[in-house]
Amino acid sequence: MDDLTVLAADTGATLARIAADFSPAVFASSLAAEDMVITDMILKAGLPIAIFSLETGRLHPETLAVLDQVKATYGYDIALFKPQEAAVAQYVSANGLNAFYNSIEMRRECCRIRKVEPLGRALAGKKAWITGQRRAQSTTRAQLDIEEDDPAHGMTKFNPLADWSEQDVWNYLRDNAVPYNALHDQGFPSIGCAPCTRAVQPGEDVRAGRWWWENPDSKECGLHMVDGKLIRIKSVAL
Repeated sequence: MDDLTVLAADTGATLARIAADFSPAVFASSLAAEDMVITDMILKAGLPIAIFSLETGRLHPETLAVLDQVKATYGYDIALFKPQEAAVAQYVSANGLNAFYNSIEMRRECCRIRKVEPLGRALAGKKAWITGQRRAQSTTRAQLDIEEDDPAHGMTKFNPLADWSEQDVWNYLRDNAVPYNALHDQGFPSIGCAPCTRAVQPGEDVRAGRWWWENPDSKECGLHMVDGKLIRIKSVAL
């Protein structure tokens, strides 16, 4: 077997173990390339792991189109969690629609309202959650483990693709005819909200297009942080 076949088999085994030992577990999909790998594995294996996405209200049309692609390909409806309308309205009224450009604090508050709070609702009552994070994506993820304790949500967090390279992701998508976000073909290796994401130039870091006006070590939205700090706590060894 080639390296990708082995890697995919190991990842599939991790997902099966999560489904068996950490039920109820959920997968938080950003609808980007990595997350489509995990979506494909979960749905083709028929694993009892629910898939949800955070519909922030500022996503690209191409990102929202992935929801229809998943429905057409797998017959599955990804659940959507949206921010509280009152919180969004208060932020915009007090600071302006695009105040996140003004400071890291304003950007993180926008992310808290549009992502972190809805994530908390999506994870309520669950035993574990799954992400599509990879170590190679950025300096903030270099120490990523496949399995971590998540004290912020009182559960275990899994990053089954931690060991995967970007090439592994794309080889899997193409080998298995997995649908993906059309923005990836337009120079967007990492995709978030439309105002906070741009295409990258050849040779740039894969997350250079996310919050490009900030320093690399601040480029997290808060979904993977505890008390404002990115914390990696290795859990049970695989």
